[in-house]
Amino acid sequence: MTQASDEPLLLREQRDGIVRLTLNRPRARNALSLVTMEALLDALEGIRADSGVRVVVLAGAGPAFCAGHDLKELRSRPERPFYEKTFATCARLMQTILALPQPVIARVHGVATAAGCQLVATCDLAVAGETARFATPGVNIGLFCSTPMVALARNIGRKAAMEMLLLGELVDAPTAKALGLVNRVVPDERLDAEVEAMARTIAAKSPLTLKIGKEAFYRQLELPVAEAYAYTARVMTENMLARDAAEGIDAFLEKRTPVWCGA
Repeated sequence: MTQASDEPLLLREQRDGIVRLTLNRPRARNALSLVTMEALLDALEGIRADSGVRVVVLAGAGPAFCAGHDLKELRSRPERPFYEKTFATCARLMQTILALPQPVIARVHGVATAAGCQLVATCDLAVAGETARFATPGVNIGLFCSTPMVALARNIGRKAAMEMLLLGELVDAPTAKALGLVNRVVPDERLDAEVEAMARTIAAKSPLTLKIGKEAFYRQLELPVAEAYAYTARVMTENMLARDAAEGIDAFLEKRTPVWCGA
């Protein structure tokens, strides 16, 4: 999908099993219009079935990662059906990221606010430049960040999440790391190199193992402890029976590099 300038809403680069998807509405701070979310959903659905993709990096073009929903678009169409479609699409986008077999890394610079902060919280990993800032500021304009709250509350502590949601203030990158919203904070000029190194490290693992582990991680979080252990014991049993597990263990014992087959 394209925008008025005929520039695509989403840029895609692929190299060595790593796909970089870049939100491409720089003048709108990569606000998530409905068509932007649909473009991202389409790209992720294609990636899901692509065995050649090991890792996904999500980035933003221009001065910001993502400023959240497109408020101008929302105000231009004050209709319940449009609002319902927009927020349902957003929910589907976030759940698609969680369900994707491949790990997703957020590359964060500038600001990540509202649904942009939700994107960061939803991605499996996040690396931020030292000048990046985060917020769920909907409360300041009469629109509580209720859908961003779902991802935020599952990534940081309750008190910290409520503070961000109720105050609507910007949080700097070191604070975001301390809260658990991002994994690493690096100098802005090293952001791409850090994300690339992380993506390459993950891409070198067995794709089957990554898929098994990501799915199990999110599923067990929703279970009581006893059920979580029973579920993950079954997962590990199935994992042990996979050819990649046999290859990985044999390679470790034989002190050689494993050769993954993805099965």
